[in-house]
Amino acid sequence: MPSFLSSKPAHIQRAEELHKPPAKGEAQSIQVSNSAKPGRTAIYRHFRCKDGLIDTLDPAIRTAHDMFEATANRIPHAPGFGYRSWNSAKKAFNAYEWIDYETLQQRRTDFGKGLVELHARAGITGTQYGVGLWCQNRPEWQITDLACMSQSLFSVSLYDTLGPEASEYIIRHANLACVVTSLNHVGALMKIKPRLPNLKFLIVLDPLESANNEDPALSKKELLDSMTKSLDLDLKIYSLAEVEELGRVAAITLNPPQPHHIVTINYTSGTTGPPKGVVLTHHNSVAATCAGMVAASQTGGNDVMCSYLPLAHIYGRLLEHVSALGGGKVGYFHGNILELVDDLKLLRPTSFASVPRLYNRFGGVIKASTLDAPGFKGTLSRHVVNTKMANLKNKDNPTNKHMLYDTIWGRKVSAALGLDRAISMVSGSAPLDPNLQQFLSIVTAARVMQGFGMTETYALGLSQMEGDMSTGNCGAVSTCSEICLLSVPDMDYTVDDKPYPRGELLIRGSNVFKEYYKNPEETQKAFTEDGWFKSGDIAMVDDLGRFTIIDRRKNVLKLAQGEYVSPERIEGVYLSALNYLAQGFVHGDSLQTSLVAVFGVQPDIFAPYASKILGRTIAPTDFEAIKVACKDTKITSAIHNDLDKVGKKNRFAGYERVKAIHLALEPFTIDNETLTPTLKLKRPVAAKRYRGLLDDLYAQVAEKEATKAKL
Repeated sequence: MPSFLSSKPAHIQRAEELHKPPAKGEAQSIQVSNSAKPGRTAIYRHFRCKDGLIDTLDPAIRTAHDMFEATANRIPHAPGFGYRSWNSAKKAFNAYEWIDYETLQQRRTDFGKGLVELHARAGITGTQYGVGLWCQNRPEWQITDLACMSQSLFSVSLYDTLGPEASEYIIRHANLACVVTSLNHVGALMKIKPRLPNLKFLIVLDPLESANNEDPALSKKELLDSMTKSLDLDLKIYSLAEVEELGRVAAITLNPPQPHHIVTINYTSGTTGPPKGVVLTHHNSVAATCAGMVAASQTGGNDVMCSYLPLAHIYGRLLEHVSALGGGKVGYFHGNILELVDDLKLLRPTSFASVPRLYNRFGGVIKASTLDAPGFKGTLSRHVVNTKMANLKNKDNPTNKHMLYDTIWGRKVSAALGLDRAISMVSGSAPLDPNLQQFLSIVTAARVMQGFGMTETYALGLSQMEGDMSTGNCGAVSTCSEICLLSVPDMDYTVDDKPYPRGELLIRGSNVFKEYYKNPEETQKAFTEDGWFKSGDIAMVDDLGRFTIIDRRKNVLKLAQGEYVSPERIEGVYLSALNYLAQGFVHGDSLQTSLVAVFGVQPDIFAPYASKILGRTIAPTDFEAIKVACKDTKITSAIHNDLDKVGKKNRFAGYERVKAIHLALEPFTIDNETLTPTLKLKRPVAAKRYRGLLDDLYAQVAEKEATKAKL
């Protein structure tokens, strides 16, 4: 129960109370009595949710609008959002500047009123209509989202990397009259406007007004207005400053939402077909955010996070919800992901969230500068890691802390990435290699945890608990969800499997989405008859109620001999083990008995690897030399041997090991349409694009087998 004597608000006290893990050896997820059905496990809940799920940590907080208001009213002068402005004189970005919660609250209010006024001028009244939002992470992204909430409107994100066709589809499908955008996207929006009669105006987040000593006739706004007139576009363009001023003087009051109102329609970047609009409500948002606070290691006002994971995706948005509800600081990266570490070094975040691809990169950089370093540095690093690894694997008292080594070694190594203050590090979107999870835990002495969530579950469903040093699993059920497994006989996964039940993960709860927008057919397909959302992921659950994602129902190959193979699992193992590989596409034809693969290399790690094998120096920036090395048979042979070792170590069956490979610098990109905007591989597109290459690889396999047969 929250204490009235504490200076902390009720929701933070409640989160800290629920955050405490169960006693060692006790279940983290508990089974609901008499809930098992034929072909299904019992229903699992968070161990503290025996009597029901938790929708909110404070009855007064019922919407995402309430969440922000609770913090802004409690600590109005505390810094909320930080950004780095461009210094044209120095041709560099400045240090972080911070906007306090009171200023954010006022700007949110003014912008929300301005949005309503402009829509009214366009003949659009009422509430619960969408506002498009298209820009990189920046304070104005959240100000726009909060402004929509304050007037019972909802945001509709467009991905910063979406192509024009998908952007056009979303604007039309969601019937958006307005898109709030950064200046660099105005041209693309003007180009597709003739096919979008519903699009009436744009709001540009960057300044459009004339600068000092500049002719007003040459301002960006005048130039854009003249372009719309010359192209005969029925499109008005405003600056953010204009709309905020319009709202400041408008006779409009706040119009807060209700829990059942839509907070966002989040379009998924599907690997096939047009994007699906996931309808998420304020009820979903509060439930997921509160569950996220329970899972988090810290909830105080001194917490700092770096915003760089795209806010167009629900994972990034949830992280910022949790930070704001706790009264933390969000520092936005300056826009160049290749220079993210520069931002991290300035922010020194207390929590850091990412995806396995970046963690793999971090792990490779750390190993290269420590374990693989020559002389005393390498010797010391190996000794520290071996000692801490032994402590981590201690069955009686596992720990990733060491008073001496964390001070003289770990903190310095972490500081090189800006993570020396990190208390927790979260990984989502795909499985994190267990060895990498342990290694990062040892190096940073932070709590390195995995979680599981989807757009349809507001990015949450499972998370590892405090003090649990196990790896390879996604942890226990969140406080707002309940989960069960469903047998999938055609893939040989059943809830009767030993030692642990296995099956498709089904989830329901306050965080689960309402529907796919204007798509009842897909909505119906997504749920069971009794209301469980079908995740499409195959999981197993252990005796402590910890879930591990082991496969994906949709991406399964059937080889000619009848064996089923999960290419995503194989790719994940290979990429985690071999840090000189950045991308992977494992493919199997139904008329073939083996697998082949196309891999993309990581230049800065591949270059020294290839240099050693070839006996000549290849610079990490010499891309032509790297392309040549990728084709060298000595390199492909060496990497094939490495792949075989990884396969044996992970006990791959013979048919799960790739038999022929092709190496390239960057074979899969958004531009060549083999990756989605969330960097997920489009398998059918990749297979079609590289059909000729895959046929050549199978010809190599056939030639090798023929040679063996002759011998």
